[in-house]
Amino acid sequence: MKPEMKPTEKPTTSESGCAVILKDGESTEIMRFEDLRAYRYGEIFLICGEAGTSMYNTTGLNDKEDPRDSCPAELWANVDPGTLKKQYDVLGVFKNGPRVWTVDWIELPVGTKRDFNGLEARWLAYPQLPKGVDLHKAGSTAYIPVKVERKSKMGFVKGQPVFILDDPDGMPWVMQACSQIVDPNLTYADLQTLGKKLKLLPGWTYRVKVLDQDLMIQAVNGIAIVLQDDLQNTYNACFETACSYRP
Repeated sequence: MKPEMKPTEKPTTSESGCAVILKDGESTEIMRFEDLRAYRYGEIFLICGEAGTSMYNTTGLNDKEDPRDSCPAELWANVDPGTLKKQYDVLGVFKNGPRVWTVDWIELPVGTKRDFNGLEARWLAYPQLPKGVDLHKAGSTAYIPVKVERKSKMGFVKGQPVFILDDPDGMPWVMQACSQIVDPNLTYADLQTLGKKLKLLPGWTYRVKVLDQDLMIQAVNGIAIVLQDDLQNTYNACFETACSYRP
């Protein structure tokens, strides 16, 4: 899995603090990652309260030992939120992963690369966390839409399955990544029968659809709307201007 373009990657420095962290998305270059389906990754959130949050993703890095895994267990275990909180002088740190992509490709602006105790990750987004949410409490964000500031496009290839939540209003939410946070044993293959494991809210349904044409989902005006189920799998809202069509 190789990106088509490489951004100018800034070296890790001794600079820290929210004033620096929240600028990591100001200087970016477009990268396109291919062959992502069932590729493992992790994310680090550096949280600065009301000022904002910077999110860093490991995709395309740390995968010399296994080209399908950018979040090796040993490196991920070495990422200590308490240590990073002091190192980067931020209000909080959250480890979001490991996760497994369920998209086939993604294209988006990529910013500063940082080193998190040996695990490299690049800036990908400014997520707008719900007020008062406790990211460390399992299920606290389940079925709550969240806005993510990013200029992304992601694609799902004809003939491949997509994993969909339909909300009570009939809008499909298409999975972009499954999670191994709540259930470390959850695999890509398990998604075919995931509906049996989910604690769906009234009016919500889960289904699997094999695409008869390519599907693309994009951020609208620089904002993507996502949510998680109770196992912390992540889905994108598939409304008219975001999706090429509704699967």
